[in-house]
Amino acid sequence: MSNGAHPTTSETYLAVQRSEEFADLRRRFRGFVFPTTAFFLAWYFLYVLLSIFAPSLMGTKVAGSITIGLLMGLGQFVTTFAITFLYARWAGREFDPRADAIGARLDGGGSH
Repeated sequence: MSNGAHPTTSETYLAVQRSEEFADLRRRFRGFVFPTTAFFLAWYFLYVLLSIFAPSLMGTKVAGSITIGLLMGLGQFVTTFAITFLYARWAGREFDPRADAIGARLDGGGSH
């Protein structure tokens, strides 16, 4: 429910979307997410392709019954958790404060 003092309209949202501050926010988000996603997908597909086309390499024993394939598979989990940790840290420090400022301006009807 709005108190009527500063109604949020579609024009307000469009103005924010066209603002330099919002463009900077999107640029920062893409600057983190796209390279990170590209890295992870390359790493994942390397693992899958090596499993398909180089099974003898993936089956090479490193220590006892631990193979290169097993280590790379576990590396997928480690990478996933590391990316999640880094994103949460980055978002809390860089992204969220800027997004919150834009949101507060929308909620409060403040000026740019």
